[in-house]
Amino acid sequence: MVIRKRNRRCYSLKEELLQKSRESVLSAVQIFNTPSLKFRAETFIVLMNIGWTYLLHAYFRQKNIEFRVYKLSPNGKRRVFSRTHNKNYVYLGLDDCISSKHSPLDKGTINNIKFMIGLRNEIEHQMTTRIEEAFGARFLACCLNYNSYIKNLFGEDYGIDQSLSFAIQFTNIGVQQASALNTYQLPSSVNMYINDFDKKLSDDEFNDPHFSCRLLFVQKIANSRGQADKIIEFVKDDKEITDAINKAPREKIYIKEMEKPKYYVKDIVEKMHNLGYIKFNTHDHTQLWKKKDARNSGKGYGIDIHGLWYWYDSWVGVVTEHCEANKVLYQ
Repeated sequence: MVIRKRNRRCYSLKEELLQKSRESVLSAVQIFNTPSLKFRAETFIVLMNIGWTYLLHAYFRQKNIEFRVYKLSPNGKRRVFSRTHNKNYVYLGLDDCISSKHSPLDKGTINNIKFMIGLRNEIEHQMTTRIEEAFGARFLACCLNYNSYIKNLFGEDYGIDQSLSFAIQFTNIGVQQASALNTYQLPSSVNMYINDFDKKLSDDEFNDPHFSCRLLFVQKIANSRGQADKIIEFVKDDKEITDAINKAPREKIYIKEMEKPKYYVKDIVEKMHNLGYIKFNTHDHTQLWKKKDARNSGKGYGIDIHGLWYWYDSWVGVVTEHCEANKVLYQ
């Protein structure tokens, strides 16, 4: 009889945690999809962090893993649980949950959540505007990751994909409109946080779709009437299709470009060394960018953030071409 009561208690607590988790995430997405609100992204981040926390608490509960904060007694035989001033238990925060050896999450998902936690801390006491355009790819990955894990860990019935619809876009996004979307300004400290976080990721981690999900939308003429109402279609990820998309004329494809990789001078010099141009140095780099006026913001080779200049991939390509044309000097 005692075991039955404990099992019922375990079940009810798990269900309560899952309900709170799903409600947090559903609220996050619904608020984010409400264009009349001005604080959408900030609210989304907070609610998604809460949703992930409850999800992992439910998983730990299901696996009988302790998720209350405690310390061992001096003799090491008894757990002393931390409590609030109201004598309630203190539970593991999201950062502790994803760092736990019992966490079921993959590396890309963990990196995505870590980014969200840090971003929440960074913007907590700052005035920000239109940051949703800056982080859309990572927000989307966060939602897809959550939906995948709640279904894999607890069953298909818990998925949120059946409770949400695709948000209709009233703007016909073309090349000019897409460029206009990238005019948002982020606080310098937020820019610094993004660069510092991304800098620590390997190329594979940065491009992991679980960390940042980038989608390409191409207008498609339906081959049959039965397909005419399909808003989004996913094509098979193979080399022929991706190569064809990458080679297509720009005016044929409309894509919202997300955060670009950024490099310090030393990173570019190191890349050149790896390509065999071992005599290329920072002085050569300085001479090159001055000659080409590469720090002119209108050329799109880089960006000034909080007094520091960061270079884009487009500039790395220019430097590579320069080294190739002057092999005798740099090899």
